[in-house]
Amino acid sequence: MLDLSFLKQNNVDTDKAIELFGDVSIYNETCQDFLDGIDEKLSELKKYKDARDMANYAIYAHSIKSDARYLGFSEIAKVALDHEMAGKGNDEKFVLKEYDN
Repeated sequence: MLDLSFLKQNNVDTDKAIELFGDVSIYNETCQDFLDGIDEKLSELKKYKDARDMANYAIYAHSIKSDARYLGFSEIAKVALDHEMAGKGNDEKFVLKEYDN
């Protein structure tokens, strides 16, 4: 089980997320699924960045943004949104410059 006080101290909006999920156990399961899958999503994101395939890059950035937003990780969601919009706008310059930031 995740330490909700630790998450709250680190600006994770767990109250909003738990309200959305209905209870803590479902939130914990979904958060664990996110953590279990994020490395693969980031790997795919990097693959599309390196291939300069902005359409698929945007799809993976959108997926990360949505998951992060639902789980209360607002700062991660904001960064992913910026990358999603850059991908949709075919802004390779932004993606290449900001990817590691």
